[in-house]
Amino acid sequence: MKARKNTEKTETKGKKNTRTAIIVGASSGIGRETALRLAARGDTVFNLSRTAAKPPVRTVTADASEEGALTRAVENICKETGGLDLLVYCAGYSCLAPVACARSEDYRYLFEVNYFGAVEALRAAAPFLEKRGGRAVLVGSMGGELPIPYDGFYCASKAALCMLARETDMEWRARGVRVSALLPGGTATGFTDKRTVYSEEESETYFLALRRSGAALANIEQGGMNPSLVADAVIRLAGRRNPPAVAAAGGKNIFVRAVARMMPERVTDWAVRRKFNQR
Repeated sequence: MKARKNTEKTETKGKKNTRTAIIVGASSGIGRETALRLAARGDTVFNLSRTAAKPPVRTVTADASEEGALTRAVENICKETGGLDLLVYCAGYSCLAPVACARSEDYRYLFEVNYFGAVEALRAAAPFLEKRGGRAVLVGSMGGELPIPYDGFYCASKAALCMLARETDMEWRARGVRVSALLPGGTATGFTDKRTVYSEEESETYFLALRRSGAALANIEQGGMNPSLVADAVIRLAGRRNPPAVAAAGGKNIFVRAVARMMPERVTDWAVRRKFNQR
């Protein structure tokens, strides 16, 4: 009987608790790299997107712009797994367009994907994260703190995401749930090629300035961080005992963010105009 008890104790001790992670937008880029790293350490990882992710990540098809789609997906997953340890929101859309010329359907869709989808995912995940003292990381952008000429709706949505992280972190920390926004700078992914860019006809007299800004932005992104390094930053941030509500990814971005927060806005705006070849 004694030997049996020791065996049972050893077996129990040897069991590994499998953590559950949901990543909205894990079919490519930063989301994909994050999913692979989590799966490699033994987590059960689900991807919510319109495009399927390759194994070992499990995909539940969901459109972040469709109201209710993420809620249904998160609830179904968590009923199966019994809870949730980590939510990562990586879905994103960018539209290079002059504010004066942009079509409402374009910028409303952008906010549905970049911001309102994050709100829905957080709200759906909240009770399940609370059950396990989980974490949520919203992948934002340095564009949420520094403007990008002609990518204004994207920057505005990422600024809103930062405030959403700060607000929910304040509200949920007493319940054992922490929420953070991670701000990468330019990252070399397929996001550059997927961006909607207004044509000369659509941009009217803004086209030449838009084209200069777009070229500079593409160079910054494709010469920027490797998505695997951003994924590492996501996981480190989620693993911190007392994470900040907003943090930059990578030494260069941490430095730029710190300097920008100390400088007058007119100075940082002048620097941005020069970087993006604006007059």
